[in-house]
Amino acid sequence: MEIVKLFNMLPGAVAQGLIWGIMAIGVYVTYKVLDLADLTVDGTLTTGGAVCVMMLLSEHSVGEALLVSFLAGMLAGLVTGLFHTAMGIPAILAGILTQLGLYSVNLRIMEGKANQSLSMGKYDILVSLRWVRDVPFYQNTIFVSTLFVVILIGVLYWFFGTETGCAIRATGCNPHMSRAQGINTNFCKIMGLMLSNGIVALSGGLFAQYQSFADVNMGRGAIVIGLAAVIIGQVVFGKIRGNFAFKLLTVALGAILYYLVLQVVIWLGMDPNDLKLLSALVVAVFLSIPYLKGRYFAKPVRKGGATNA
Repeated sequence: MEIVKLFNMLPGAVAQGLIWGIMAIGVYVTYKVLDLADLTVDGTLTTGGAVCVMMLLSEHSVGEALLVSFLAGMLAGLVTGLFHTAMGIPAILAGILTQLGLYSVNLRIMEGKANQSLSMGKYDILVSLRWVRDVPFYQNTIFVSTLFVVILIGVLYWFFGTETGCAIRATGCNPHMSRAQGINTNFCKIMGLMLSNGIVALSGGLFAQYQSFADVNMGRGAIVIGLAAVIIGQVVFGKIRGNFAFKLLTVALGAILYYLVLQVVIWLGMDPNDLKLLSALVVAVFLSIPYLKGRYFAKPVRKGGATNA
């Protein structure tokens, strides 16, 4: 019976992992592509969820709600980018400042309430916790979320192949050389931050639909989950050679693995109150694996040159 209970929990974990995988792809843009530590994520996810729910409550379509959520996230990324480039504030502090300000902004969006809920069946939504089984495949949350992930990866693969996308990648790789080649690195940083936070807010809009409410604290710890997905994907699938699209896919798969591990741990009897501690430990372990492999499991280098005959 316990095994059956675990298998019944897995579809929900996969669906939630896919939704958070979209958020993790946004984190990947800043963390890996742009090489910036952006902590705006915790606030932006909530912004996306709050905007989406309030738009739906105002009888807008779900497409309009998600589009405005994406634009709201881009606006938050713009603020972080201006703090960093125009005001000279380090990226990590710029993200913290924006995240702090977004708490009040999110409360304003939700009309001063800590949470806003959606009544099931009354509003047109795309994903829901109740739609992970016993529904037509086109309505299944796993199918819809997978579709979002595939489309997003396709769009990002195309975008980062354009001149602007290549400039953003070059800025993250070597900003000094990029400036020497005439690239406006400040513009590229702002564009990368806007794109990243727009994707995170889009994920927040989907997640609010999934759980049928938006809460002012729903984004707390999101950056940890995003980093966990990125690192897990890198460690598990790192030996497989693939293009940029495959690397984005590994991030989404990393998020799924992360939530599957959480479900197994909960099934084993762990107190849900300790999940944040577990998340931090998971990230720490996977971050340390490349270092430990290089230090303790690498083949010893033979000293000295080859002898002459």
